[in-house]
Amino acid sequence: MKILITGGAGYIGTELVNVLTQREDVEEIIIYDNLSRANYNLFLGHNFSNPERISFVKGELLDSRFLKKVLKGVDVVYHLAAKVTTPFADTDPHFYEQVNHWGTAELVYAVEESDVKKFIFTSSTGVYGSSKSSVEEAATPNPKTFYGISKMRGEEHVGRLSDKIDTYIFRCGNVYGYNRSMRFDAVINKFVFEANFYKRITIHGDGRQRRSFIHIDHVAQALSHVLDGPLQTGVYNLVNRDLKILDIVDTLKQMIPELEFIFVNQHLKLRELRVQPNQILNKALSLPEPISLMEELKHFQSRFSF
Repeated sequence: MKILITGGAGYIGTELVNVLTQREDVEEIIIYDNLSRANYNLFLGHNFSNPERISFVKGELLDSRFLKKVLKGVDVVYHLAAKVTTPFADTDPHFYEQVNHWGTAELVYAVEESDVKKFIFTSSTGVYGSSKSSVEEAATPNPKTFYGISKMRGEEHVGRLSDKIDTYIFRCGNVYGYNRSMRFDAVINKFVFEANFYKRITIHGDGRQRRSFIHIDHVAQALSHVLDGPLQTGVYNLVNRDLKILDIVDTLKQMIPELEFIFVNQHLKLRELRVQPNQILNKALSLPEPISLMEELKHFQSRFSF
């Protein structure tokens, strides 16, 4: 099969490309990315299983004419491209609308005129807004940020495809874990970096707010296993941990006893979001049970150069 990955040079995209190149049924992977994050790590130092299957196309989501050309002969589209930030950030509303909302709309228009058979969209649990109790997919989206709103609008456009082709929307939790194209604005990644090199981390609020998380390896495996067919089309929460920020700090403190931490605006109670892991999804995609957070963070730390 021939696969197109928008945002394929990003954090999730890099890991997904690595997994897909190991599949015998994948003949060609087109990475479609505008490299707006100036992250070129996808192109460096990798030993992909079958690099001859990979090609790169620099392009914009809003360039619908070019998108239609690139989609010729494509069987599966992974739509990962987005203006990305943590779920509670609330800046750059124009960019969120342009990329996450209207960029997704242009891609959907192009797919509607193509022969694509399967469409997989990585949305965000940020569409739920905030919740002190665990929310499931049936909960009504109620985003509180420009980012969350733009992802919800993107979902609405993607939903139009569901009557025509196999369509999957994955609402990912806060993604963490090592790879070469990783983001350091995500809370766990940021904490591990600061703990390793500064021996001090900064906590916003009182640290008791909860968030839902998913390891980068599990995201890539889930997206790959969709190609195997057992999962019904629909909207799914892709999370496997529900943690207080202080839970992460406690784990790092056990790893690095000399670790210090400071609170910023400790008097503020920040919004929290708890999301129920979908056991049906985990079973259908044969996702492994997560190992302990301590083991994951130790493995992460071991990948630093020093």
